[in-house]
Amino acid sequence: MVEYSPAQLDSLFHALSDHTRRRMLRSLGGEARSVGELAAPFQISLAAASKHIKVLERAGLVTRTVQGRTHLCRLQPEALAAGQDWLRFYEQFWNERLHALAEALADTPVSPPPASPPARRKTP
Repeated sequence: MVEYSPAQLDSLFHALSDHTRRRMLRSLGGEARSVGELAAPFQISLAAASKHIKVLERAGLVTRTVQGRTHLCRLQPEALAAGQDWLRFYEQFWNERLHALAEALADTPVSPPPASPPARRKTP
């Protein structure tokens, strides 16, 4: 497993922890977008959108270039590799544990639950 600094992973997962930022990243999947285009679906101000984008930039998920008065944002998918590697380690861990559990359960005979005595009817 590749080792990433705790600060790098913290920054990445912090950026991904917000629904608005995750949706912004998804919209950047195909092409660069302006801050205004990223803000539009959320009915937030350009200042609020810019704050979200700064979090994404600090995590290395987005780069911003300025063309005149327009700020264009581009996705940097390589930055997701750190999170993916970290999660993959734990995926392997849990897959091994679940496989061992499945084998243990397959080796254990399953006995039916004890039968309860039939209910007695009261006679008047």
